[in-house]
Amino acid sequence: MSNPGAGVLAVMPLHTISEVYGEAGLRERLLLEIAELPDTDRLTDALELAAELHREDRYGREPYLSHLLRVTIRIVSHYEVRDPDLVVAGLLHDSVEDHPRELAGSRPGDPRSAALEALAERFGTRVADIVAAVTNPARDPDQDKHEQYREHIAADLDRAPWARIVKLSDFTDNGVGILYATGPAMARLATKYRPLTDIYRDLVNRPDTPLADHVKQLILDQLDRADERFEAILAAD
Repeated sequence: MSNPGAGVLAVMPLHTISEVYGEAGLRERLLLEIAELPDTDRLTDALELAAELHREDRYGREPYLSHLLRVTIRIVSHYEVRDPDLVVAGLLHDSVEDHPRELAGSRPGDPRSAALEALAERFGTRVADIVAAVTNPARDPDQDKHEQYREHIAADLDRAPWARIVKLSDFTDNGVGILYATGPAMARLATKYRPLTDIYRDLVNRPDTPLADHVKQLILDQLDRADERFEAILAAD
């Protein structure tokens, strides 16, 4: 299906774009959002790198890139953060966790550390630091995986205000968008995400979280909506 006019696409809900126009529609929406930002070549470079790294990955019923595009569009459009580094970090926020070896190339040493070095060289230290803060740690077999994940969120985002923005958009896409999950993944994700909403509420409300007050309220409302969906899914499971 051909995409609608730019004016319609610019106000369409992100999951509606995904359902009706797919990855191509989300790409077009992102390009509309970043058209007036500085250094657009760097931003499109990040988009193409994300597309290449995640080319075989899936996010439920859709290409994984669609998730990355929605996370990034939400940062610019809904959160009103028109910072090129946040655009790059949004597009590449899962790159080190999911594809460290491809990103690191021939660099020696630990793949994740080498991948972060590659990001810093290509897009700057600030981008690499943000991505590092939202990258899940390697799995500790001696700890419950959900507990480890919660500890990572609370500790790593405590000292990384800008990374909170990327993670909040990521969680919104995963949480509010949980109804788009397929099969048993819905209940599994609800179990994982339900204990996190209070942690995110705390992070949103902190004075050093660099978002406008009305944006913070928007995110708090979205967290409430996510909680309603988690509870309904878990009650039905």
